[in-house]
Amino acid sequence: MAISRRSMMLGTAAGGAAALTLAACGGDEGGAGAGGSDAGGGTGEPIYANTTEPENPLLPANTGEVGGGRIITMIFAGLVYYKADGSIENDIAESIESEDNQNWTIKIRSGLTYSDGSTPITAQDFVDSWNYGANAANAQIGQYFFEPFEGYEELSAEDVAPDATLSGLEVVDETTFTARLVTPQSDFPTRLGYSAYMPMPPSAFDDMEAYGEAPLANGPYKLETWTHDQELVLVPNESYDGPRTPKNSGITFTVYQDPETMYLDLQSDNVDVVDRLPGSALATFESDLGERAVNAPGAVFQSITLPGYDPNFEGEAGAIRRKALSRAIDRKSICDNLFFGTRTPATDFVSPVIPGGGATDIPGAEVLEFDEAEAKKLWEEAEAITPFKGPLTLAYNADGPHADWVEAVCNSLANVLGIEAKPTPFPAFGEMREQIRARDLLGTWRSGWQADYPSAYNFLGPLYGSSAADGNGSNDGDYKNPEFDQLLADGLAAETEEDAIKIWKEAEALLMRDLPVLPLWYQNTIGGYSTLVSDVEYGWDTVPLYHNITK
Repeated sequence: MAISRRSMMLGTAAGGAAALTLAACGGDEGGAGAGGSDAGGGTGEPIYANTTEPENPLLPANTGEVGGGRIITMIFAGLVYYKADGSIENDIAESIESEDNQNWTIKIRSGLTYSDGSTPITAQDFVDSWNYGANAANAQIGQYFFEPFEGYEELSAEDVAPDATLSGLEVVDETTFTARLVTPQSDFPTRLGYSAYMPMPPSAFDDMEAYGEAPLANGPYKLETWTHDQELVLVPNESYDGPRTPKNSGITFTVYQDPETMYLDLQSDNVDVVDRLPGSALATFESDLGERAVNAPGAVFQSITLPGYDPNFEGEAGAIRRKALSRAIDRKSICDNLFFGTRTPATDFVSPVIPGGGATDIPGAEVLEFDEAEAKKLWEEAEAITPFKGPLTLAYNADGPHADWVEAVCNSLANVLGIEAKPTPFPAFGEMREQIRARDLLGTWRSGWQADYPSAYNFLGPLYGSSAADGNGSNDGDYKNPEFDQLLADGLAAETEEDAIKIWKEAEALLMRDLPVLPLWYQNTIGGYSTLVSDVEYGWDTVPLYHNITK
């Protein structure tokens, strides 16, 4: 999930016919099984955790950043959920079946309700919610995630009717619906744990803005209060009957504007679990916290976006200039001297904990290697074509731990290229995102991606696919390349994951050539927890499994 989406991006090659079923699962690494008797549990003191202010109202298909995403996944439940290792098990679903990977029949468990205890969860809710997310008239950030469905092309048109629906969705009965995709896609069930596919009740459609401020949802927790820019208080949902039953009496998420304050609170047990750290603590947090420190590979990729709509990065000069900037950044030095083993220089565009990620065989990847002489040469070539109109700015949100590395990157660019490179802070993440979404932010900015689901495609399609550009997703630099789009499509239609990865590596070679972003490094799962809690585990996507934490 970005720190998400239009046009046909799906291939036409058919995958091999296979019966693919997710049967109903009971239990997980600590929750009650489907139908368990301890639903709505939760004892002891509430857990205190860190977050950032959600960028938007809490709508499943309109949340594309971590601050909102962590809340959505706690108060909503989808068809499946992701275990700590990224594998999936059923939550709302009873079964997800297909004979050909293109036509899917989805059954949900009967007798489930939303957190009011009386509104039933139905197949119609899923279909209505997915249609709402897919319809361009509703301008949902997660619209891109509905591209695989038949009828998406019509719903993504600019003049689409607000009540238009996906032709590929059909309700069979109260607990069964079918989904018809444009092509066979064997990884379809894996995607269904992502927030964009979670259901909303009929009342949500009466006033979506009001609903997003206080959602009636169906997850292991429910939102009790939301004091904007301060905190979000979650309490257990007594009506939840699924595998993620809370082991605590609630979670209070504090919106920290200053990561230094957050770390001091962690050391004094005023916050129980955090999943980020200030730069000043990276050299010492493992000795400070001992066994309560967390430092492990994670599904996070960091980069610098060079928008295609900035004249400095357009045309032949812009293409050469992108390469010059990339070769002028000493990634290894920054990782060694500022991040103290919590980052690894990027060699591709996909996190190494994802199958196919962390590749070292992508053609053109030498552009990510620091080379002062080559950087100067390329910069001079670009200047001879079209002079750069400076200074070069690198924007970042000051409510995250970015100031030190941004300054280091700017110093590297200035020293190597002889240009003025200026760190440009925004007080809060939301303020920076507002300018990016409006396409008002020129220059460059820090960007990153925390995986929505464990697939290389999730690091490529949502960030660089044409249909995710122009404000329809997370392709904030508006990169558009039909050849790249086709390779994405071919990979989705491949019969095996191995075949798909080979194709997507070809797509990455195009990204190495065009550099819509400058890959920087892969970020570890880092954080820590207080002396007051136990059973703390961080998931494959770097987010703590809050429901399992006890206090």
